[in-house]
Amino acid sequence: MPIRTRFTIWRTLAAAAVAALLAAFLTPAAAQAATRESRPVYSYANAVREAVWVDTGLDGDGDGRSDRVAADIVRPREPAQQGRKVPVIMDASPYYSCCGRGNESQLKTYDAQGNVVQMPLFYDNYFVPRGYAFVGVDLAGTNRSDGCIDIGGRSDIQSAKAVIDWLNGRAKAYTSRTGTTTVRANWTNGRTGMIGKSWDGTIANGVAATGVKGLKTIVPISAISSWYDYYFAKGAPLYDSGPNWLADAVESDDAHAHCAAVQQKLVDGAPRTGDWTGLWTERDYVKDAGKVRASVFLTHGLQDLNVRTKHFGQWWNALAKNGVERKIWLSQTGHVDPFDYRRGAWVDTLHRWFDHELLGYDNGIDREPMADIERHPDQWVTSKVWPPSGTRATTLRPATGAQPGVGTLGLLPGTGTETFTDDPKLSETDWAAKTGTPTPEKAGFVTGQLTRDLRLSGSSKVTVTATPTTATAHLSAVLVDLGPDTIRDYADAAEGINTLTDRTCWGESTAGDSACFKVTMAKTTSVGATVFSRGWADLGNYASDRKGVPLTPGRAYTITLDLAATDHVVPKGHRLALIVAGTDRDLIDPPSTTPTLTLDLSRTAVRVPLVGGAAAFTHATSGTTSVAPGATTLDGVRAPRTVHRVPMG
Repeated sequence: MPIRTRFTIWRTLAAAAVAALLAAFLTPAAAQAATRESRPVYSYANAVREAVWVDTGLDGDGDGRSDRVAADIVRPREPAQQGRKVPVIMDASPYYSCCGRGNESQLKTYDAQGNVVQMPLFYDNYFVPRGYAFVGVDLAGTNRSDGCIDIGGRSDIQSAKAVIDWLNGRAKAYTSRTGTTTVRANWTNGRTGMIGKSWDGTIANGVAATGVKGLKTIVPISAISSWYDYYFAKGAPLYDSGPNWLADAVESDDAHAHCAAVQQKLVDGAPRTGDWTGLWTERDYVKDAGKVRASVFLTHGLQDLNVRTKHFGQWWNALAKNGVERKIWLSQTGHVDPFDYRRGAWVDTLHRWFDHELLGYDNGIDREPMADIERHPDQWVTSKVWPPSGTRATTLRPATGAQPGVGTLGLLPGTGTETFTDDPKLSETDWAAKTGTPTPEKAGFVTGQLTRDLRLSGSSKVTVTATPTTATAHLSAVLVDLGPDTIRDYADAAEGINTLTDRTCWGESTAGDSACFKVTMAKTTSVGATVFSRGWADLGNYASDRKGVPLTPGRAYTITLDLAATDHVVPKGHRLALIVAGTDRDLIDPPSTTPTLTLDLSRTAVRVPLVGGAAAFTHATSGTTSVAPGATTLDGVRAPRTVHRVPMG
């Protein structure tokens, strides 16, 4: 649904109220301008800096006391002196003391009174002078907070929700971690926007899914929408460890001493079998999208192999079904913040978004295109809605070709079989490089050379019928654009950016908190093939997404793999390929055996979201021959490195 469908009455009233107030002090022209953009009229150097500890109502660490979470606040001093209240921008994070935020891994620092001196990132520097308060919340079990980290569960979410409740007069906060002196948030109107990358953005998703009153918008950047999908893909393990490892990596010394029982629950609730448990249900925010009251401005890297793009795809679709106002940016990067790939446009757009959502300014952002998509490095296009109107799920079918393992891909049903043997030493990059060459570890299916551009926008599904030779088997499926291109080098350690030495400044600085950050630029590479969507599954989950069983060798099983959301144009002159294989090295873990699998092509297909549907595919492939590329080895990105087990970047 278009972003403008939920323009609420309060914004009009708020804008009118602000205009009336300013008109008393400004000329008519200045008052009109001020209602469209907040200006840096307040002193950042003189801002109020304070810390409160908010009662969560939980006792995660089992010490007999309700856990309190630390919230560090930077807010403009002048509005409170003038009797005016301000909205809040909030980032709730587990990383403020252990790992840092942003490209420069900034940590919170404090003065002798325990008030924050350096707040990571630019949000406070930029927005506090413009009339916003910024609140940085330490998740329970981290930095200066009580309790235990529980990896997206009740404690994590309540850490931030309780602060929003306090901002709206529904919860208690104290001036210290153990004291009895309470403090009220009488300086805010309670209107809160949450922002954050990765785990921080995940918390924003989870809090929005509670439907908490006062949360008006969230800006999740490369965020998780269901924690099961961070660790597993339909039973196939994506990492060699579970959420207990992550908890141990971020929790404070106090939490290390008191949270063994919580860590054990994480172990018990996340079996390495990949079976769905109650732990995953609690950490699935998609199921609660119907409770979301906040608008959502979502950003994600289309080549993010840490928080993979299935997360934004399923969250976006659930929000759409529930009529949530939303906006999206999709880059060519990996796990990268838009501040580091499109800085000026990002700060401007974020500013306008918060002005619209939290101050009620009618600045037109709700009437602009819903989606910005990076088509080539630093080259962006827009879509009025996303996925675009006219996008249709279209079934493409593989068929055998002139060589074993190198078949065709088209609209007509195929026949015959293809066989491959799992090789855990090889990755999707290896498969794509030899799409046109018979190799034992994959089966590839390729269209003819396209005569028109073909755009895929959304999520795909691959249904395969496979007969294994062993009792365990993992499957991978990838979509590949075969043809020369220059792309962001997402497989590099920096995932598509270069960090330079020069700095640009975004807001006001103090001696302890600079608003100046290192400049970045696109890091690119030339390729002959690009994997642009991927998905995985344990064949033992053929009968259930939530529980796997041993396989019977020699028996055929049918399973559907969910491929990650994307927006990609396969250009005229290129070919579209589907590759089915076993273990995708470093992206899923191998099975306990080394199976050979035989695909029944008459019962194998891929449903892709084509702009223009089947007619677009017919037009793009008309007049071409369905000949796979020759035996040339195609250049691609380096093999995807071992991905993070930490949703941070």
